[in-house]
Amino acid sequence: MRAIQTDILIIGAGPVGLFTVFEAGLLKMRCHIMDVLPQIGGQLTEIYPKKPIYDIPGYPSILASDLVDNLRKQIDPFKPTFTLGEIAERIEKLADGSFRTAGHDGTVIESIVIAIAGGLGCFEPRKPDLEGIDKYEGKGVDYFIKNPSGYTGKRVVIAGGGDSALDWTIELAALGSHVTLVHRRASFRGALDSVDKVMALVKEGKAKLITDASIVEVLGENNLEAVTIEVPNGRMRYEADYFLPLFGLTPKLGPIADWGLGLDKNAIVVDPLDYSTNVKGIYAIGDINTYPGKLKLILCGFHEATMMCQSAFQYMYPDQKLSFKYTTVTGIDGFNEVAS
Repeated sequence: MRAIQTDILIIGAGPVGLFTVFEAGLLKMRCHIMDVLPQIGGQLTEIYPKKPIYDIPGYPSILASDLVDNLRKQIDPFKPTFTLGEIAERIEKLADGSFRTAGHDGTVIESIVIAIAGGLGCFEPRKPDLEGIDKYEGKGVDYFIKNPSGYTGKRVVIAGGGDSALDWTIELAALGSHVTLVHRRASFRGALDSVDKVMALVKEGKAKLITDASIVEVLGENNLEAVTIEVPNGRMRYEADYFLPLFGLTPKLGPIADWGLGLDKNAIVVDPLDYSTNVKGIYAIGDINTYPGKLKLILCGFHEATMMCQSAFQYMYPDQKLSFKYTTVTGIDGFNEVAS
C-alpha cells in the first residue's frame, strides 16, 4: 500500500484536532487526520452531540454537533484528508527525521510532524459499582446522552457532581423531564454558574436535588423501574425510567502509551511553550496533554493548536522566516492555496 504523504498527521478528529487544520492551513501546511471513531467530532459527536457548550467565544450557547459542523466548514478551504475508524498503532522515525505511522487496518501515513489531539485517548465511561447494572444498559441506564428529547416527560435520576451532571440536569429539566440529581456531597465540582442554575430549578420546583446520598441499587424486571438511594438516615426506593450515572470518562492512551513519550499517568507531558513532547517533531494538544496549570477546556485546546502550528512550521522550515498574517487583513482566500 502506498503511504499517504502529508506535512502534519493529526491523531484525533475532535474539536482541537479539527481547529489544528485551520491554523496549519494558514501557514500552508497540509494535514491528514486519523481517528479511531468512524466520524469527526470526537467526544462532541460520540458522547453529547446535543449538549449546549457555553464557553466558545462569540457563542453564548452552541450545540456540540453545531460546533463540529462549523469547524468542518472552517477547515474545508484547506482540503484536509481523513482516515476514520482506524487506530494509529505504530510510529517509526525515519532517517530524515520524518515519521511513518501505521494504522491497525494497514493504512500508512508519512508526515514531517505528528500532532496528537486524541482528547482522552481511548475512553470509556466510569461505571458505578452496582450489582446487575449491566442488565439495564440501554434499557434505562445510559452513560451518554445522544437524543435528549427521548427523556422528555420521563422520570430521570442523574448521579454526579461535575459539569456534565449539572448541565444535563439543566437541559433535561428545560425539556420537561422529571429530573432528580443525586450527589454524594453537598458541594459540586462543576461551574458555579451551573450550580446556581440547578439550585434555581430546585427552588422553582422544576428539578429535585438529593445530596449526601448515593445510588446503591438498580431495580426492575426487563427495564429499569427504580433505584435505591442511600441517605444519612437510611435507604429509599425511588421510581425512575432512566438512571444516568455521569461520573466522567476513564481515559486510556491505547497504543500511544508505547510510543516512548513522556507520560504522567494517562496524559502526555509537554513543554507549555509550544506543546512539544520529548520526541522531537511530535506534539500533543488538548485534553491528552499535561503541563503546569493545564485546563481541560476546548478554548485552551484551540490556543495550544495555534501555538503548536507556529512551532511546527519552524521545525519543518528552519531556514524560513515565519511571517504571521491576520485573517482580518487577508481573509481566508489569501491562505487556502495549499500544495497538493
